[in-house]
Amino acid sequence: MSKEFAARRLDVKAFAEAAGTLRGEEPLREYRRLMAETQERGAVSPVSWSASGELRNPQHLHPEIWLHLQAQAVLPLTCQRCLAPVDIPIAVDRSFRFVPDEGMAAAQDEDAEEDVLALSRSFDLLELVEDELLMELPLAPRHEACPEPVQMSVADQDFDEGETQRENPFAQLGKLKTGKP
Repeated sequence: MSKEFAARRLDVKAFAEAAGTLRGEEPLREYRRLMAETQERGAVSPVSWSASGELRNPQHLHPEIWLHLQAQAVLPLTCQRCLAPVDIPIAVDRSFRFVPDEGMAAAQDEDAEEDVLALSRSFDLLELVEDELLMELPLAPRHEACPEPVQMSVADQDFDEGETQRENPFAQLGKLKTGKP
């Protein structure tokens, strides 16, 4: 019997028990936080993802529930060097272990090498995709080589002229001295 799974309301335990797989591709506009990072550019750019569930030690009293996630997108960001648009490829390939509740997840996440999340019968997989892609964003996106040379100085002729026209303040004080050698 094949069970249908929905990415927005995923029963993670049943998904892992069935060794389920899900794939999807949505336009970037479906991910509002990613769209905010792109300053509303690239709304039709695809965000592709795939997820698979795994039950480790199924005969054990407490089998481990795992979710493997892969996601990728090309995001139109702003180059921090030249301030022009730059397309940055982002990719995620992570595994998550699920535990019964939030308290246990918080306690185990500190010591575990893998990410530990709380088990849910209505887990939003697409929200996890967005979270993981957001965490992969570079702090300062930039071109390998900017398309136009970056101007590193300010050219304001009035600024330089103002400096040359200004008199020395000690010369002004000298004019105030009267009759002293």
